[in-house]
Formats: sequence, structure tokens, C-alpha cells
Amino acid sequence: MFTGLIQSVGTVVSLAKRGGAARLSLRAPFTDGPASLGESVAVNGACLTVARIAEGGFEADLSAETLARTTAGTWRRGRKVNLERALTAADRFGGHLVQGHVDGVGKIVSFSEARGQWTLRVEAPPGLRPLIAEKGSIALDGVSLTVSSLGRTWFEAAIIPHTLAATNLADRRPGDPVNLEADLLARYLARLLNARGPARGR
Repeated sequence: MFTGLIQSVGTVVSLAKRGGAARLSLRAPFTDGPASLGESVAVNGACLTVARIAEGGFEADLSAETLARTTAGTWRRGRKVNLERALTAADRFGGHLVQGHVDGVGKIVSFSEARGQWTLRVEAPPGLRPLIAEKGSIALDGVSLTVSSLGRTWFEAAIIPHTLAATNLADRRPGDPVNLEADLLARYLARLLNARGPARGR
């Protein structure tokens, strides 16, 4: 489990395709010590397991499911990625509940600045739109954001200077694909309502 508060920005060293899967190698500048074999790390919002310790970073295996549901298959050497280690029982909870299970890939429509504040507009995939609510939470490339405005096919989030400085969002441009994870409660509520089916009149 994660919070969407990014701890560091890593760099892709390589992405080696192996049939339908892949092996990802990252430089990971964690300030609280190196990664441990077997630990979970959210990489641009996708929960990955450390499979090998490398100098200054680690390697992780990407399944065919991960490659199909996330932007990971497009990552190339030098790409900056958001990193967050899994929560421990003693950690502060400052963002929102993030599982690291990407629901779909959105596309940046615009990223504009006015009077020191940045507004990010993202087109959401159709299956994810019913799970996004104004003033609700969403994880974008692993970053916990609050939805400030909502349209039929898109949502907006206000990005403060600290978030720009502490994540890879400053590198994103219109047209870029981004990993999206809906709020955990919205996902389970939708599942419950769908299981119950349409309401019947008496």
C-alpha cells in the first residue's frame, strides 16, 4: 500500500523485453537507504517487486499484464520515473490510499500555468470516468492529486510548486500518456453497485 507522496525520482537504465514480459533496470536515489530484495516499490504508480539489487538502484520484472495496463512498455533509457516505497505501520499517512494497481492510461490534454499555479488536464479512458469525482482523489503516475474540475471525458488537477519540484510532472507535455489509479473506495463502491444490478420498483 502507498500514499501517492513521491519519495524520489528515479531514472530508467534499461527495459529489456523478454517475450511478453520485460526486465526493468532503474537508478533509485532513495534517501532512507537502498532498496531491499523482494520489497514493493511504486514506479510511476505501478507496484513492482525488487528482483535484483543493482549499484545505485534495482531491477524489477514486468509481467505482460503490467505492460498492457500501464505506460511501462514505452519507457526508455533516461526517462524520469516517480518512486515510492511501500508504507510501514509507523509511517505517516499524508496522501490517499494507493494500491499501485493501475486502472488505465490517460493522456495529458494541457498543462498550463497562471499566476504561479499549474493546471493539468487529463483525458481519462472511458472505463475509468465513472470512478472520478470532483474534489476526489486520483493517482497520476503515482502522484496523489485532488480533482479540481471534471468534464465529460477529462479531469483537471491543480499542481503546486512543491509537487512539480518533487516529481517528474515538470517533464510531462500535452499528448503524453500517464498511469491512472482511481480512488480505492470509488472502485469498490462501483463494483458493489454493479453486482447488485439495477434497482427494482416495488
